[in-house]
Formats: sequence, structure tokens, C-alpha cells
Amino acid sequence: MSKNSNHTNQIIRKKTLKFKIYILIKRICDILISLIGIIFLIPIAIIIKIAYIFMGDFHSIIFTQKRIGQNGKEFKFYKFRSMVVNADEILFESIKKSPKLAAEYKKYKKLKDDPRMTKVGRIIRNLSIDELPQVINVLIGNMSLIGNRPYLPREKEDIGKYFDIIVSTKPGITGYWQVNGRSNTTFKERLKLEKYYSENCSLIMDIKIFLKTFKVVLFGKGAK
Repeated sequence: MSKNSNHTNQIIRKKTLKFKIYILIKRICDILISLIGIIFLIPIAIIIKIAYIFMGDFHSIIFTQKRIGQNGKEFKFYKFRSMVVNADEILFESIKKSPKLAAEYKKYKKLKDDPRMTKVGRIIRNLSIDELPQVINVLIGNMSLIGNRPYLPREKEDIGKYFDIIVSTKPGITGYWQVNGRSNTTFKERLKLEKYYSENCSLIMDIKIFLKTFKVVLFGKGAK
């Protein structure tokens, strides 16, 4: 099936009453669950702040960054900081010095033994707690609980032919990629998974992803 055919099918699907009802129910669920999430956000933030201070790190525990949202519109993304403050600097320096790390980052867009990660950050990343501040994004409306990964603007070129279809849906805290391999998949495999989600997302599919997320978080599968 051609790219134009896929795009046409998506436009037709979004105009159906069934799809509009799905989007409405999804938004209501996003608001309710994100409000509950914010209640848990406060005490967890206090614990993480104390942990960082104990490690001698007095910088902000909230990390903000520009990410690509629905229809390619950029937004401010919130997360608990799991890396050192000058993370991007260290990343580019590391892959410049090591061809092995450069190849790994090109393939996965992540590093298994990431030199940017703090001790506190490694713990909250393994427990997926670092994602919790994204409930603020969900409440605002530029993210959803279930969706594709919110990509970095610099990754747009790497996404290539998958870009339009992937950004046709809101990015999510968790999604089809996260429960189907997560960091164990290559960047290209991830794009194919997220393309599939954008083309087939539904209330039933979202519920399955939501429930499967607990299993992934509980066993830490692919959490890097």
C-alpha cells in the first residue's frame, strides 16, 4: 500500500463517528488519570530531591526539553532528571571519541551503559518513575497516557518516511513500542511498531497497552 493510500485511509478513519467517540473517551480518561497521577507526583518528587541532595547534586530534578507532538508541533516535555545536567554535551563527546558507542546510538538512539546517567537516575529509570511528570503534559493535552514516543526535534530526519503517520497521533507516556521490546528494539523496529499503532489505535488496543505496561514496569523489561 502506498504512502498516499495510507494517508487517505487515516483521514477517512478520523472522520468516522466511532473514531471521534474513541478520541473523546481517551481524553476523558487522560484527564482523570493524570489528576490522580499528580497527587502521587508531589511526594515522589520530594523523595527524589532528597536523594539527589544526599548525592551532592543540587540542580533541578525536573528536566524540560522540546519534543515533537501531534502533527509535528513542538511542546515542552517534563520528566524527572535521570542524567547529569550537561547530558547532551557528554553524549556528543562520548560518541565522537568511541566508534562503538556511535554505532550503538545510531542503531538504538540509546546507550546501554549510558555515561550520562546519575546513580539516582538509574534507579528511577529502571522503575520508570522518571516518566511520572509527563502527567502534567497529559493534563495540558499535548500528550496522552497511550501513544507513540515523543521524539526529539533532531530525530525528525532519522524518522524519515514514518514521520507523518507517527505524529498523526498524540505522543504518550507509554505505548505499543514500550510494551513490545522497548530498549531491546532498534530505532527502525521502533518506528515500525509506532507506525502500526498510529494506523490501528483503538480503545481496546489502548486498554491492552495500559494493562501490559504494568507487567513491563514490574519486571523492568527493556527499561534502559
